[in-house]
This record gives sequence, C-alpha cells and structure tokens, in this order.
Amino acid sequence: MQETDLKEKRNRLERAARDLGFDGFGVASPDVAGDAERFRNWLDLGYAGQMQYLHRGAEKRDDLNRVLPGVKSVICLRMNYLTEPRDLQFLLRPDEADVSVYALKEDYHELIGNRLTVLEQKIREEFPACQARAYVDTGPVLEKALAQRAGLGWIGKHTNLLTEGVGSWYFLAEILTDVDLPPSPPAVDRCGTCRACIDICPTRAIVAPYVLDARRCISYLTIELKEKIPLEFRKALGNRVFGCDDCQIVCPWNSFAEKAEVPGFERPPDSFQLMDLIGLDEEGFRARFRNTPVWRPRRRGFLRNVAVALGNSGDGRAVGPLTKVLGDPEPLIRAHAVWALGELLGEKVLPLLQEKLAAETDAGVLEERAALERKFGVNKPVDPSASTGL
Repeated sequence: MQETDLKEKRNRLERAARDLGFDGFGVASPDVAGDAERFRNWLDLGYAGQMQYLHRGAEKRDDLNRVLPGVKSVICLRMNYLTEPRDLQFLLRPDEADVSVYALKEDYHELIGNRLTVLEQKIREEFPACQARAYVDTGPVLEKALAQRAGLGWIGKHTNLLTEGVGSWYFLAEILTDVDLPPSPPAVDRCGTCRACIDICPTRAIVAPYVLDARRCISYLTIELKEKIPLEFRKALGNRVFGCDDCQIVCPWNSFAEKAEVPGFERPPDSFQLMDLIGLDEEGFRARFRNTPVWRPRRRGFLRNVAVALGNSGDGRAVGPLTKVLGDPEPLIRAHAVWALGELLGEKVLPLLQEKLAAETDAGVLEERAALERKFGVNKPVDPSASTGL
C-alpha cells in the first residue's frame, strides 16, 4: 500500500474517533519490553497490594503478540471525563461524601466500549480482513506506557498520564491491530521540578517521583482493598469515600482542563450526604450505584468508607446512624462503625459498645472494640506509685 494512502486511512480513523467523542488519538509500536520490566519490578516490590489481577497475564503484557497474534500497531485513545470544576473545597464540607469525579457517571467501560466497537468496524472497513482487539482499562495492556509512546501524554510524577494543554482528567483506551500504521511521535515529560502531587498526597503514597505505593493510596484503600482500612490511614481519608483526586486537583497542567461534553458523563443530581449513605441497605445501594464505578467495592466496602468518613466528620449527629449500623449484617461495616463512634464519643463510647455489642462474635469487630478499650484506659495495668500518691 502506498504511504500516502496509508496516511489518509489513518487520518480517516482519527476523524472517526473524534466524531465518537475521543479527544486524543495516537499510534504506538507494540514493543513494550522496557515498560513491562519496570512494571514487573513494581509488582515485585509489593506496591500492588491485594490487586492480584495485576500479576496475571504478565507474559501477554511483555509480548502483545500473545494478545493479538501479528500485532503491528496500537491505536491509543483519550476521552475527557471532567464534568465540573474540581478543587479542594470538599474538605470544608465534612458532612458530604467526596467521590472521585470519574465515578460520578455511568460505568465508563460500557460507555467507551460501545464506541470502540464502532471504531473497530471502521478499521475493518479501511483495512478488510485485518484483525483488531479493543480494551478500556481491562486486559493485559500497559495503557499509560503505550499512550505515552503514542504521543497522548507523559506519565507524571503521580503516575497518571498528563497532556500539555489538556491535563489528566480522561480515560484511556486501546485498539490493537495487525495493520502497520504510521506511528505518532512520543510525548515528552514536562513535569520538571514540580512536586505538587507528591506534597499534597494525604497518605504519602507517592513514595518517589513516578512511583506509587498503591497500598497507601486512598483510591486503593477505598476501592480495591477488601479488608479493614489500616488504622494509620483512617484519619487521612477525611470525607473521601471512593477514590481520591487530590494529586490531579493540584497539578498545574489541569488548569488547562475543559469540561467534558460526552453524553453519560453528567454528574447525577442525587445527594452525597454521609448520613444518607450510611443508611443504605443492599437494595438501596444497588438502586443508586449498580451501573456506576461505585459498584466495584460493593455495599460492604463503600459503607465501610462512609463509616470512616463519619468518624472524621466531627458531627455528633452521626452517632445515631452509626449506632444503628452496629446491627448491620456485614461485619466489615460494623467494625468501622465502632472506630467511628470512638472518634465521635471518646471514652463515652465504651458503655454504648458494651450494650450494643453484647452478643458480638466477629473477631474483627471485637478487635476494634478492644482497641478502644485500650485507648481509653480499660484493662491498662495500674501504676502502683500513682495509686499510692508516691
């Protein structure tokens, strides 16, 4: 095929992608050997925490021919999801749940996946008999590394992809194909000496520039972690109940971000008051969040987070709803309600827990109660000198 014909076909694919709502389009080589090695080293350091799915498919990430035999090009795509200006003002509203802005909309996997299906068909129209395979935040594909190679942006010090003049509020998607398309020039790192993202992180999860310890990241703690949130991070969660946008909010490049215009990304009108959320039963949680990213941690994980946020709120009105939660059928939620009540009531929580948890048998809940008893002086050894006045 003539080079000019190939370029024109590529241009038509880019126009089709933009018509579908993708505001970034680039082509990368499938060679990711160096990036795959760095990812393996990150996994070996244990930074993935409980995300065992990241360990699967390593041989495919190393060699994309194992994903799509004969792959020659990776079309990388970017879609803006910013529906409203984002700042740190949520910290001044401790009674309101903060949810990462990407989750305030329909599940992006389906929304973007449908558009990728249309674009795949366009590729086959331009290149009959070609092979193509699409992914959006799934599959064994190093999407940020490929997107950087495709010129869509560079991997910033917070490990999100950043684009000059655009920022980082966007989703990524890829289409692997066996068509040899002209590659895009790679993006250049423009973080410079800035360390705003590192300094703002509430849990110090960015342990070095370009290195994230997910086990400390609030997004991991509130979404991926299936167990109790470690005590050392609970205060740092503040009122964040699903994800954390702090590192993106303070990034200077996001001053260029523009509002998304893609249907389905609008913010829902319903309330995110913590005391409304803590009362959701299984049916209520399903009705509000089934088709959104918030569904991922399920009710047990989400209300665990809400309980912690209420404990951080300083709002005494939350004592009643949290006390009711001590009877919830889910032990993970009960355990974090115990901690939250301790934050709000101090030592006055002890007789309440003695009454409400008289029949409690779950080890995790009892562990939280015992921790409060130790904190507030119950079962502490007596200092003889203090008792005698010596």
